[in-house]
Amino acid sequence: MLTIWRFMDGNRAHEKQSAALVSGLRAVLGADQLVCCDLNCDEVRLPLWRKAPPSLAQLPVPDFILGAGHRTHWPVVRARSLFGGRSVVILQPSLPLAWFDFAVIPEHDRPPPLQNVILTRGALAEPLPDLPPEPDRALLLLGGPSKHFHWDAAKVSAVASKLLLRSRRWIVSDSRRTPPDTLAQCAGNGVELHAWQACSEGWLAEQMARAGEIWVTGDSVSMIFEALQSRAPVGVIPMPSRNPRNKIRSAVDRLLDEGLVTDHVAEEVPGAVPHYPEPRAPLAQEVLCAQALLRRSGWAAPQVALPGAAQ
Repeated sequence: MLTIWRFMDGNRAHEKQSAALVSGLRAVLGADQLVCCDLNCDEVRLPLWRKAPPSLAQLPVPDFILGAGHRTHWPVVRARSLFGGRSVVILQPSLPLAWFDFAVIPEHDRPPPLQNVILTRGALAEPLPDLPPEPDRALLLLGGPSKHFHWDAAKVSAVASKLLLRSRRWIVSDSRRTPPDTLAQCAGNGVELHAWQACSEGWLAEQMARAGEIWVTGDSVSMIFEALQSRAPVGVIPMPSRNPRNKIRSAVDRLLDEGLVTDHVAEEVPGAVPHYPEPRAPLAQEVLCAQALLRRSGWAAPQVALPGAAQ
């Protein structure tokens, strides 16, 4: 039985990545072979000069202590020193890498080639619900300006206009960063519009699982990698970079180079029978990272066949 302590900082993006690694470990070991204890950084404080809260001593002794995000780094290090186990930080840490047993870091962050560093292809994402995909169902996800990208409203409008003319059941949703009125501009022709504020938790994962095709604006790199957890072909609408040395753009370019995503909008002849792209295997980075973590820790874990892999 593997015991995990997972420190959480209240940041949904960080917590989704640590939850993804836990999901990967469950996939490798089996759900009944893993216990995960979720610990809130605001409630469980581990200063250097005080004893640990008694509640921690009542938990099963950890095999791995996980955290993603700056506020989890010290609790992970301190808990490891007090209770043992192996410390695992997700994303580039603010503390020295040598302070952690393992660091799971996206390759576009260019971490040093240390033995305790496990590289990922972008952000870790949880597996999507096991729902049958619908080939005629398509999803368009809109981001917005960020520290890495400008927002090209004209380009988004032009590409969206081409996409929404295609014979699909289109579902379009925006995000916190999307400029006002952008979502409304996609109205018409039976398009379903879903403002992010009105979407329930789990709505997007369900939509991705059911989609036969997904398009995402290039600024939303985490959304791109979540889309790659589906079986649907994924398209990207590139956005102009704010910096020539843009590591996020470089990560998306590599996906384009390898054919994992496309930026080409296929034209359809009006009235012709629609052509639906072929499904593909989910990226399943969380399983690969879990296998790497267990192997480097000396755990005798079975190798799990990735979805779509040859048997």
